[in-house]
Order: sequence, then C-alpha cells, then structure tokens
Amino acid sequence: MNVVTLPLYGSLRRFERLADEFFGVAEAAPSAPAYDIRKTGEDAYRLSLAVPGFTEKDIELVVQDRILSVRGKVEQTESEGWIRRGIAREPFERRFTLGEHVEVKAASLEHGILHIDLAREVPEALKPRTIAITAKAA
Repeated sequence: MNVVTLPLYGSLRRFERLADEFFGVAEAAPSAPAYDIRKTGEDAYRLSLAVPGFTEKDIELVVQDRILSVRGKVEQTESEGWIRRGIAREPFERRFTLGEHVEVKAASLEHGILHIDLAREVPEALKPRTIAITAKAA
C-alpha cells in the first residue's frame, strides 16, 4: 500500500480545495461539517458528513437542479440540562453539485455521521449501443 504524506498543512488545504472544485462542492462556512466521498460500487458513491449532536429531525436534505443541499438546524432551548457543551452544534448548510444522472438513493444517520448514498443511473436511451454487422444475403 502506498502512503502519500503531504508535508505542509497548506498543501493539504490546496488539495482539498481542488477536490471540492472537482466534485462541485460550494465554498462552505467554517461551521459546515467535514465530509468524505467514497466510491462504493461501479456507479455508486457514499457521501459522509460529520454531524455530531444532530438528530434526524435536525437535518434536512434537498435536491433541486442537481444541487444537493444538506442543512442542519438547531432549536435553542434554555432548559436542556447541559452543564457543559463542548461539541459545537451550530446551524450549517453545505451544498454539493451532483453529476449528470446522479441520484440520491438513501440517507442514514449513524453515530454522528450522516451517510448519503448516491448512484449514477444513465437512461438506456443515452447508453452506448453496439450495432451488429450482418452479411448481406446473396
């Protein structure tokens, strides 16, 4: 297994920005959650966002015009019983541009990680076809 070590944090940030541009990730506020994108199959991907402290009812996923918006909302209540709250829980929004024919298939929240499963499904009419060549009858 090859391991690539980037010597400087600045280099890592430049690489992350390039990856964001490649995958169409909009510039996010500092409070936006960190995320990973992993290929899980031939045309399947999993987008995972770190959202500690959020529940299913706190998160909204919206797809419109090939833009996937992930929003986390926080309802402030004074009597939550917290003595100390060290895990930041601020409202956020992060947007991702979906590629052509990419659909959101499912979403789940597990141990503070929001998993969004994506699949690229090209319609049959747009897939390449192989045309058989036949000999002309004599």
